Amino acid sequence: MSKITKEDVIYVASLAQLELDEAAQERLVHEMGDVINYMDKLNALDTDQVEPMMHALRMTNVLREDVVGESLSREAALKNAPKHDDEYFIVPKILENDNA
Repeated sequence: MSKITKEDVIYVASLAQLELDEAAQERLVHEMGDVINYMDKLNALDTDQVEPMMHALRMTNVLREDVVGESLSREAALKNAPKHDDEYFIVPKILENDNA
């Protein structure tokens, strides 16, 4: 017998703000029950000798070292800017500041 009732499905659906028709409610009673039954099988396994892990596979860092490289010159950085004053990018003001 399933540990999940129709009332459980309706309650979870209300938490998720979902409206389920009668057929969906019945289907979810069985599907959620299957999930709970599977979890019961997993809980029955002896895992005392199993070391906890973050991932099922051994993970290694695949990132390269951060190396300082040559930077763009100011002229090259500003070359394709729509607006600039030969020193800075000029952009539209988007924040209002009453203190300015």
